Amino acid sequence: MSSPLRSFIEVSPDSHFPLENLPFGIFQPKQGKPRVGVAIGDLILDLSILEELGHFRSPKFQGQRVFSEDSLNSFLALGRPAWRRTREMLQHLLSAETPALRDDRRLREKIFHAQKDVTMKIPARIGNYTDFYSSYHHAHNVGTMLRGPESALMPNWKWLPVAYHGRASSVAISGTDVRRPHGQIKPPDASAPVFGPTKSLDYELEMAFLIGPGNSLAQPVPIDRAIDHIFGFVLMNDWSARDIQGWEYQPLGPFLAKNFCTSISPWVVTLEALEPFKKPLATQDPQPLVYLRAENDFTFDIELEARLQTSSMSAPHVITRTNFQNLYWSIAQQLAHHTITGCNLESGDLLASGTISGATEESRGCMLELTWRGANALKLPNGESRKWLEDGDTLAITGWCQGDGYRIGFGEVSGRVLPAESSSWT
Repeated sequence: MSSPLRSFIEVSPDSHFPLENLPFGIFQPKQGKPRVGVAIGDLILDLSILEELGHFRSPKFQGQRVFSEDSLNSFLALGRPAWRRTREMLQHLLSAETPALRDDRRLREKIFHAQKDVTMKIPARIGNYTDFYSSYHHAHNVGTMLRGPESALMPNWKWLPVAYHGRASSVAISGTDVRRPHGQIKPPDASAPVFGPTKSLDYELEMAFLIGPGNSLAQPVPIDRAIDHIFGFVLMNDWSARDIQGWEYQPLGPFLAKNFCTSISPWVVTLEALEPFKKPLATQDPQPLVYLRAENDFTFDIELEARLQTSSMSAPHVITRTNFQNLYWSIAQQLAHHTITGCNLESGDLLASGTISGATEESRGCMLELTWRGANALKLPNGESRKWLEDGDTLAITGWCQGDGYRIGFGEVSGRVLPAESSSWT
């Protein structure tokens, strides 16, 4: 990795947001409307003001004013040439060698906001959300619990990126409390289901990417063009009610067990920022069908952690350490497969990885695996234990790529579990 870039903004070496990163998000100051910004250190650069000053008049922006909007959708639709031009311009303006912002104190006071003083919003209007099931170790562990190790993977798993269509309306920004959901549950020794709050609330450590320009109906995206449609990544926690899921999922898969809340982080890290951390995709066996083969297909070296803090703990405790490289299917394969029927992806659509688990116990990306379906309680440093998440627990996921003297980070996605609503149904 090259030496760190120098900005006139002070950025610590362990910050997630150095000049090499510049992730995009939607922020709202205490006085003002939501608009587009980028993170640099502990600050946010207000792109709507730069836009007013005429910094984005390039033909690549097609005469549009996209940074005063309350979502990234219009910017996403412009495509990679506009994304790259914006990144290059911002790195130049924020460089220690560029005087335009560095030496204009009055403009700096107007254009920069402290991250701690603003409210972060969902970065895009998410019209559709798809959740893949692309981690081999996660799929194998779950299959082993349900069917035994000999039949752990379903016959299709190594032939196509398995996925289901999720619920976009309940995608929530980091920091949103998560209410324990009700549903039908069938205890193992019962002849009929009962109704009540889930007793097996779980997290799922995931990442997800936002779609840029999208494709027209009936026009699949070839795998060698898939990356043109991917803007960048967020962290995700796809909260799950395992006992509700266990009763409802046959034959059509997850439904109510996952539609009550899906949390994402506020900052979108671009593929350009992740470029130095690309790694070759591991050899797939059997070789995928032709439409899923890409020359020099890749993944990313992204370190990921899940941290649990109970209501009686003074600090969070790391319960999962894993890496994005544990995904079997690449993002290009996921997107190409999603569109092969002619399904039209749209700007702002969210495509998630599924739970990311590795080969070791500490790299398992959910409580289902960590406790082996509740059979082995997870021991916490304060003497407490958990088989599943309990009321008052806060679960946070973070991730970063480690460069030479700098980090490309994603911030975090967190949520606190609230008790189920009291109900006349129960």
